[in-house]
Amino acid sequence: MITYRSLDEIGGKLRNAAVTIGNFDGVHLGHREIFRRVLDLSARLDGVSVVITFKPHPLKVLAPGRDFRLITTYEEKERLIAESGIDCLVNLPFSRRLASIPAGEFVRDLLVGRIGMKGMIVGYDYAFGRNREGDASLLGILGAELGFTVEVLEQIGSDDEGFSSSMVRKMIAEGDVKGVVRLLGRNFSVGGKVVHGFHRGRTLGFPTANIRVEEELLPEPGVYAVKVEGDGCEWDGACNIGTNPTFHGAMVTVEVHLLDFDGDLYGKRLRVYFIDRVRDERTFPGIHALKDAIRQDVSTCREILRNSGVIRYHG
Repeated sequence: MITYRSLDEIGGKLRNAAVTIGNFDGVHLGHREIFRRVLDLSARLDGVSVVITFKPHPLKVLAPGRDFRLITTYEEKERLIAESGIDCLVNLPFSRRLASIPAGEFVRDLLVGRIGMKGMIVGYDYAFGRNREGDASLLGILGAELGFTVEVLEQIGSDDEGFSSSMVRKMIAEGDVKGVVRLLGRNFSVGGKVVHGFHRGRTLGFPTANIRVEEELLPEPGVYAVKVEGDGCEWDGACNIGTNPTFHGAMVTVEVHLLDFDGDLYGKRLRVYFIDRVRDERTFPGIHALKDAIRQDVSTCREILRNSGVIRYHG
């Protein structure tokens, strides 16, 4: 996949571009169905498939005070789009100036004039341009005038709400990491570098890797059965997300105990795939009660993970 960070990087128009545009946070199954339709359209047009998205997410610019957390990092989103088989990704820098462009001008000057759009796939609720004034009806009018086709997808998914980033975000925030697989088509994961923590795990007999995660969104505090990748290896693990209330902690940390592992991971990058939730975060009356709980957590994680594998992205 060729990635363009601005319209200036594109140069001339792309060949018979089949386009979709959106934020695509989380790259869930609904997004992937849109990408499949774009690939089909590009084949019919004998052209290239193009996904247009934004960095930063528009809400980061238009509503900076809102507690809005992205499901994936921008880098992870690009990787997932690439694995869909898309030819070109246009990652437009989002600004208030871009948001102020009228819908008709955006289509005429940017999508058709600069990118060379010949066909467009949009979701049933798609809106764009200044004040979200552009919709499927306007696209149909502009398509007839400027020479591009428009296909509007009906709601994708079996539930009343269909697939949506908002629902994915809600389920993850509530700790439903097992249930969210039906929307994402993969296990939710976070990644980052192993850093020094308080070294409490080792004194308890269960050493942990303290991960400085890059993702904004974390599952609800608690204990999770996880699969962990790093240095070309995969391990089963028990992951604790929370503030360590037994020790009166204040900062939320992500700590993973790798089952049957003894080694040094400091400075290494790990990716944690959440398989299932084990329990809520709790405050224990003392160290012995905490050790007993961790021992039970590890046993439960072993049982969950014995017949579980990572569900990865499929295009």
